[in-house]
Amino acid sequence: MFQIVHKRQLSESVFEMGVLAPPIARKARAGQFLMLRIDEGGERIPLTFSEWSAEEGWVRFIFMRVGKTTHQLSGLEVGDSIADVVGPLGKPTQMDDMGRVAVVGGGVGAAVAYPVARTLAEAGNEVTVILGARNAELLVLEDEFRAIPGVSLIVCTDDGSAGRKDLVTAPLKELCEAGAIDHAMAIGPAIMMKFCAATTKPFNIPTTVSLNPIMVDGTGMCGACRVMVGGETRFACVDGPDFDGHLVDFEELMSRQRIYADDEHVADAEYSRECACHSHE
Repeated sequence: MFQIVHKRQLSESVFEMGVLAPPIARKARAGQFLMLRIDEGGERIPLTFSEWSAEEGWVRFIFMRVGKTTHQLSGLEVGDSIADVVGPLGKPTQMDDMGRVAVVGGGVGAAVAYPVARTLAEAGNEVTVILGARNAELLVLEDEFRAIPGVSLIVCTDDGSAGRKDLVTAPLKELCEAGAIDHAMAIGPAIMMKFCAATTKPFNIPTTVSLNPIMVDGTGMCGACRVMVGGETRFACVDGPDFDGHLVDFEELMSRQRIYADDEHVADAEYSRECACHSHE
């Protein structure tokens, strides 16, 4: 069992949670992820590290309440326990000698972008973070990004309620046109990563994306997380999650991500009704 030692609600549906997991905390690196299962009958879900402390033995992750499992997870409190936490999984993000890097974080992807940007800066790279969300309420970790020494931050929202009223691709294109970056990293919804890669491609700017396909075991055994990269089948859990954004078949990725969308909504609706019934008992 893994005890919850931290919980923070970042917006109406986004939460940050931390659990005690000393062996995992000692080995965690930016870009890697964990798999958790709330209880013995629960499903396994992948969540990327947003922060960790090898000294204190905890790891943190950020998630959005979108289905039954994340709904259940959001209801847990400090002092409660999670049955299984496995990690670190996946390959760490490449950090050394990257030069001038634009790190684009969209929505909950900011959870991954934060340790990536911080570690890049600590390694001596020049980092510009472009943080985007639909509106100000959905922006996460803005203060944390601003606190990273030497990192420049550009905030964009679709409705203009915070920062620039723009998509994240607008400032990314400006940086490309100015010759101000040597590498781009995009982390967030698949559609956002697709257009970030499309933005940098005409400028021949190498672009890394962190993919988030459906996963079951996180070890490459089940094949559920397969993605097409450069015409070849790769497995995000063991070959990634970072890949060359100019080679990823985003249409296939997005199609596979939608496979269980209806089932997810049904399960969450049933769980919500069950919770409502219990609250009136």
